[in-house]
Amino acid sequence: MLKELRGSDVIIECLLEQGVDTVFGYPGGAVLNIYDSLYKYSDKIHHVITAHEQAACHAADGYSRTTGRTGVVIATSGPGATNLVTGIATAYMDSIPMVAITGNVTRDLLGLDSFQEVDICGITMPITKHNYIVKDPAELADIIREAFYIANEGRKGPVLIDIPKDITGALMVYEKKEPKKVVNHNPEGINEEIAAAAELIKNAEKPFIYAGGGVVSADATEEMAEFVRKVDAPVSLSLMGQCALDNTKDCYIGMLGMHGTKTAAMTLSECDLMIVLGSRFSDRVLCNAKTFAKDKKIIHIDIDPAEIGKNIDVYSHVTGDVKYILAKLCELLPDMKHEAWMNTVMDWKKQYALRMVPIESEDEVLPQDVIEELDRLTDGKAIISTEVVSTRCGLHSIITSSVQEALLQAADLVQWATALAQEWAQKWATLTEQ
Repeated sequence: MLKELRGSDVIIECLLEQGVDTVFGYPGGAVLNIYDSLYKYSDKIHHVITAHEQAACHAADGYSRTTGRTGVVIATSGPGATNLVTGIATAYMDSIPMVAITGNVTRDLLGLDSFQEVDICGITMPITKHNYIVKDPAELADIIREAFYIANEGRKGPVLIDIPKDITGALMVYEKKEPKKVVNHNPEGINEEIAAAAELIKNAEKPFIYAGGGVVSADATEEMAEFVRKVDAPVSLSLMGQCALDNTKDCYIGMLGMHGTKTAAMTLSECDLMIVLGSRFSDRVLCNAKTFAKDKKIIHIDIDPAEIGKNIDVYSHVTGDVKYILAKLCELLPDMKHEAWMNTVMDWKKQYALRMVPIESEDEVLPQDVIEELDRLTDGKAIISTEVVSTRCGLHSIITSSVQEALLQAADLVQWATALAQEWAQKWATLTEQ
């Protein structure tokens, strides 16, 4: 049904179309019309105000990581918009779906160095999947819908919509539409690539599985567990992939690379096939690209074709949705047994197990003891939010987790002061679900 609404109301209606019930932000002059509409629709959509736009952006990021839904953040023009940059960059580097809505000066003042005017689209172009500046009221609704689609299609990430203030105050015709379903179309020939990968896996005597955040993002943890069972191989998880598999399983051998275990390093050096699932080859994993997995066959499975061969050459690859690919591989592969190989890896796991030197004082405890006790008290089901390197890289080696999306952590940008905002967002997400 067609109806005439102000642009700010159209924004809220489009958010409701996409199933949004929570947004994060901080008000300012260029978004006052949007905030008036948020007040009008407060029975349908909840706004969480923070003390700073950067915190709002990190909270939207944490909300997305916890719920699997698209995070939404709102900020005003100028410094309000630029305060979002760190949070947007974090979401971009960790492939988190988020839509950032910024206000701007009226269209007649654009490009004139007006008060609190910045080219936020130009600033964020390298750290967004796509961004828009709305100049035609008739395009507002479809731009918002497209932004949500782009944020979730393929490799997920942030999209920014910059909206001049006169657009939010203008009258326009609105018609409600159903959200476009996100379908990750696999390229032609993918089944042939999958079949070739399956043959390599069948012929491997010492396979090694390395999985990343793409498995979690694709909601492929069940397929991952079945694939690991079928292949009977040791498993390492990246920082973003820590919830891709129950790490209490014997086959899990810890992280790989700079912050990894010796068992994982030994496994990499002795395997004859490395199967990489939904993960890029970060420098923190490679350490030295020239010597990493030298003379090893590597199968790289990822949804983003730009990651194939970017940091390291691979023997074979499959580009597409990892959930679909794992399901197909499970159909093609028999139940395999690599008893001698697994026994060797388990011997390394015992020999090079992570150890703590106990403190003899009754008045002191190790940080690891505290984390282990928290893990025990929560039955491994706590949602953990971490800060920078020293915290997060210690936690991953202590915490056992069998719950998807149990760790909130900025893996690549690794900035300070994200944990509190993300933890707050997770708490709100839990309350709204209840």
